[in-house]
Amino acid sequence: MAEPTDPSQAIAELAKDLGKIPPELRKAMRPALKAAAEPIVQDAKGRASWSTRIPRAISLSVRFGKRDPGVSIRVRRGAAPHGRPYEGITGASTFRHPVFGHRDRWVSQETRPYLAPAAEAGMEGALAASVEAVDQVAREQGFR
Repeated sequence: MAEPTDPSQAIAELAKDLGKIPPELRKAMRPALKAAAEPIVQDAKGRASWSTRIPRAISLSVRFGKRDPGVSIRVRRGAAPHGRPYEGITGASTFRHPVFGHRDRWVSQETRPYLAPAAEAGMEGALAASVEAVDQVAREQGFR
């Protein structure tokens, strides 16, 4: 894989390559890819430490399917329904919600992004670690 200068382009190329990995390599690569993205997860949990539910709801998964391969970090909606509004998924800097116990009173609240800043801060390190993990597993399996 050539070294692209744009991290988003590099991630897209890595994801495309992940979909082509033979099944026997996937088992060996999954833990290495999870380890490469784990610093981002820990950073996001730290940034959301003001919540008791959001850090526990953050999870990491590795998929090798052809349609959507890659490493994803998610916040389970059932465990932390307030995670999406606080992250600012809609792009707005505030969100509105009813005051507890008063459906007729609504307030605006500032977002407190935790996942996107963690991903931005750790993207280059995770990408480099992912590429190294892929190379190492491929060498161990006899590929050059």
